[in-house]
Amino acid sequence: MPMTAAELAAYLGGELVGDAKANIRGVGSLAGAKPGDLVYVESEKHLPAALASPASAVLVGSGVFVRDKTIIRVAHPKWAFARAAALLQPEPPLLAGQHPTAVIHPTARLGENVAVGALAVIEENVRIGRGCQLGAGCVVGAQVEMGEECVLFARVTLYRNVRLGNRVRIHSGAVIGSDGFGYVQVEGRYEKFPQRGTVIIEDDVEIGANSTIERGALDETWIGRGTKLDNLVHLAHNVRIGRDCVIAAQTGISGSVGIGDRVSFGGQVGIADHCRIEDDAVLGAQCGVPSHKTIRRGQTVWGTPARPLAEFKKFYPLVARLPELAARLAALEGKRAKKSERVKES
Repeated sequence: MPMTAAELAAYLGGELVGDAKANIRGVGSLAGAKPGDLVYVESEKHLPAALASPASAVLVGSGVFVRDKTIIRVAHPKWAFARAAALLQPEPPLLAGQHPTAVIHPTARLGENVAVGALAVIEENVRIGRGCQLGAGCVVGAQVEMGEECVLFARVTLYRNVRLGNRVRIHSGAVIGSDGFGYVQVEGRYEKFPQRGTVIIEDDVEIGANSTIERGALDETWIGRGTKLDNLVHLAHNVRIGRDCVIAAQTGISGSVGIGDRVSFGGQVGIADHCRIEDDAVLGAQCGVPSHKTIRRGQTVWGTPARPLAEFKKFYPLVARLPELAARLAALEGKRAKKSERVKES
């Protein structure tokens, strides 16, 4: 959707400096931009590269002023760039219409403009809202409810009774609502504990490829509005996650963990069962939280077991020096042993 720099600035609520009639046709990176592209910079160190690029306009912070380049000043350049990209180069629809090989149960109710891909299966009493898109090979189990404008990419599986809000995006290979890992040990054998709960996913949640989310044992596994899960994230049964959290790849969260709002997880974080992570906490990559541990509101933690960042910074350099310290200790012990031998001989 081509537009002038003036039109784009008005749409973004920014201040235009330069050629108001500059034609903006798309977006690009600093390295790959071409005439007609919009680029952005958040750091002054990248500003020279942006000014030297052939891009037709640059999104910059509010306090930036330059000559000989069309710029649009905004409070948050990266966010403004995301909005501009969605306007200039909107994501194409996953598919259109309903493929003849899709299997849709006669009791399923599909809203207006629902698209269903090849070999998808929609079971009995499913409710799917207006404008949803289901990619090839998706399976939507019985009694599932989906809100409006949800997108399921190819091979997503929703088990029975799962509930999605509006504008939920689930990427390929994700499995939502499988049984939790719950067993009772009886006389040396494991018997399955019933997994009769469900999964509830609120509006504007995005779930990455090959992620797995288990249903609650008796109640719900819950993901709050606006939360984003990366690829290969695992949520066990009865996990409850608040709003606007971000969870990076290969994170595993054990059963009955409670997570507040706006919590950030680095990659490969491991959370043991029955932990509580309060609002605005930050968990660094690969940190591990033991069972029943609480991470307090706004705290940043790192390491295994997870500890406050300031404490971790004091502890970690000592770990790196362990070979050196062990050698020094061995040398001291050797000197002490020789001294003791000389005392005995005298």
